[in-house]
Amino acid sequence: MRSRQHSRCAFTLIEVMIAITIFSLVIAAIYSTWTLILRATRVSQEAAAQAQRQRIAIRTIEDALTGIESFQADQQYYSFIVQNGQQPMLCFTARLPDDFPRNGKFGDFDVRRVLFDVEPVSSPGDGSAENDLVLRQYPILTGMDQDEQQTPFVLARDVKTFTVECWNTNTMDWSDEWDNTNSIPQLIRVTLAFGGSSLDNLGSTAPTWSVTRVIAVPSQMMPAVVQTGGGNAGGGPVTISLPSATIKP
Repeated sequence: MRSRQHSRCAFTLIEVMIAITIFSLVIAAIYSTWTLILRATRVSQEAAAQAQRQRIAIRTIEDALTGIESFQADQQYYSFIVQNGQQPMLCFTARLPDDFPRNGKFGDFDVRRVLFDVEPVSSPGDGSAENDLVLRQYPILTGMDQDEQQTPFVLARDVKTFTVECWNTNTMDWSDEWDNTNSIPQLIRVTLAFGGSSLDNLGSTAPTWSVTRVIAVPSQMMPAVVQTGGGNAGGGPVTISLPSATIKP
């Protein structure tokens, strides 16, 4: 009697194996769900960080362009340079706001030469190379120091495309070149594309994010006659009509 009761209360080998199998399936389902949650979290965090980098980079370029200054008689300090292709670059002189990156380094020199360009940088982890959008700046009369040359401010990492186009009033179309040294463009279109690199060992890949911003330049080049004080034969004030304003020296 005791032996029969004991055998009825025990589990058979088949029942134990079925229980282990069900438990393994539950654990596998939980792990798979957790992996998907982890991957989705990483991708969403990367997307948010990418969008933030886009906003910071575009905002910095826009702040610099809206404060651009140019004087026809001093083109060695105030030239406007656009370069696209394999080594894209944007260089000009501007009166920069107080919250501009590295503003405290230059003290009261708020009129500075700024240089945006894309440079290849090797990743210290796996040795792969990526392109970073960097910013260099310096007061126009002092030149660029060694620290600024060697350690520029990194605006955005993993940049796939950096394109600067200027509105050509002669052809009424966008141009990736600006050869008119006697003026600066009234409209500038900046395109930035980021992403496309592997995020982690889960196999996730960051999508390529692209943003385009059209920036209206509020200022125009100051003619040389205004700087030198040239005027009419009677010596009266000279009125120069520009597209945006009328300036009386």
